[in-house]
Amino acid sequence: MNIGFIGLGVMGSPMAGHLIAAGHSVFLNRVKPVCQHLVEQGGTPLDSARAVAQAADIIILMLPDTPDVDAVLFGPNGVAEGLSKGKLVIDMSSISPVQTQAFAARLADLGCDYLDAPVSGGELGAKNAALTIMCGGTTAAFERARPLLELMGKNITLVGDVGAGQTCKVANQIIVGLTIAAVSEAMTFAKAAGADPAKVREALMGGFAASRILEVHGERMINRTFDPGFRIRLHRKDLGLAVDGAKALNLALPNTATTQQLMNTAIARGDGDKDHSALILTLEALAGQTG
Repeated sequence: MNIGFIGLGVMGSPMAGHLIAAGHSVFLNRVKPVCQHLVEQGGTPLDSARAVAQAADIIILMLPDTPDVDAVLFGPNGVAEGLSKGKLVIDMSSISPVQTQAFAARLADLGCDYLDAPVSGGELGAKNAALTIMCGGTTAAFERARPLLELMGKNITLVGDVGAGQTCKVANQIIVGLTIAAVSEAMTFAKAAGADPAKVREALMGGFAASRILEVHGERMINRTFDPGFRIRLHRKDLGLAVDGAKALNLALPNTATTQQLMNTAIARGDGDKDHSALILTLEALAGQTG
């Protein structure tokens, strides 16, 4: 297939690499030096999102936030200017479900399909083509996209209509964020009480408290390895979508709001570009722990 890929960050770069490796013609925008290997592997760099959309039949976006998607789709030299009837846009970013529906409606007016397909699994999942992909759109759009999604992920689900994928991703980020906060509090408590956090984690992994986050992020907390798989700054953005959505729905999400505030504190402390497992640093600071 002729595929466009826009958004070559920590996640997007390996995702695009899988498509190139599978033999697809992949057109790239905003190729920075760190992503030059994708061109060497066979990707074709183009000078605008419009050019990518003109060259490709399916255009994939993997961008940080709702305004970024808006700008790339509808800004000057954006994707919309290069679309023609029958093309498919797959947005794998994590953005507002409400805005997603608005974007899809605008592209439908151009005769194009839209699939929101945000992911979970972090940098490791992107590199290993093991992402969980949550989709919203028509069955036809989903089936058209499925062969490409299967090159990037393993657990791929059509959740519902346009916007349902983003809603599912917000729910995912609530669970992940609150669980990171819970593991951070548990490790902080263990340390303050004089127990070895590594041994506590080892014991908990054999019981009902075991989780993927305790396994992976708990280890990061103990080893102090906070290079970003997923930045606190971006997770705070996702919890902001949850809090804003709850307000629109007149829904109370008290623990989500508290975790968002902890992430606000982490960013204020200068930890926004660390992995979200670094939230433990904020809990430790509140507890007066150092080191």
